[in-house]
Amino acid sequence: MKNIKFFVVALSLLFPFYLAYGQEAKQEGHEHSSMKEKRVVATVDTDGVQRVEVIGGEYYFDPNYIVVRVNVPVELKVKSAKDSSWLVPHSIIVKAPEAGIDFKEGLSSEPASIIKFTPTKVGKYPLYCDKKSPFGKSHRAKGMEGVIEVVE
Repeated sequence: MKNIKFFVVALSLLFPFYLAYGQEAKQEGHEHSSMKEKRVVATVDTDGVQRVEVIGGEYYFDPNYIVVRVNVPVELKVKSAKDSSWLVPHSIIVKAPEAGIDFKEGLSSEPASIIKFTPTKVGKYPLYCDKKSPFGKSHRAKGMEGVIEVVE
C-alpha cells in the first residue's frame, strides 16, 4: 500500500513537468518548429512611432518576422498568448547593440510589456526566446525565434 501511495504522489508531482517540458507544443493553428513566416511591416503612427504587437506562445512568436524602418522609433507590445502554460516561462530577446536594438524581456499575459528602441543600422537581427527546459531542447530550437529586419 505504501508503494502505491508513493507512486501516486510521485506521479502527481512529476506530471505537470511532463506536460510543460516533455511534449512538443501542439496548439491549434501553429506548427511551431516549422511555423511559416508571419511577416508584419510596421507603419509609422501619427506620432512618428512604429508599433507592433507580438504574442509569444508555446514555442512561437506571432508575428515572427517584423520589418521596421531605420532611424524611426519602435515600440513592441509583447505578451504571452492565452495558450501559453504558466509553468513554461518565455522571453523575447534581440542582442544587436550595434544597430540600436538590445533587449531581453520576460513574457507575461497581462499586462503587456512595451519595448522601445530606435534601430540605427539596416540589417536582419535574430529574435528568440532563450529559455530551455531541464531535459529538452531550447525554446529557440523548438521554433521560438524570428527576425527583426531594419530597412531604409
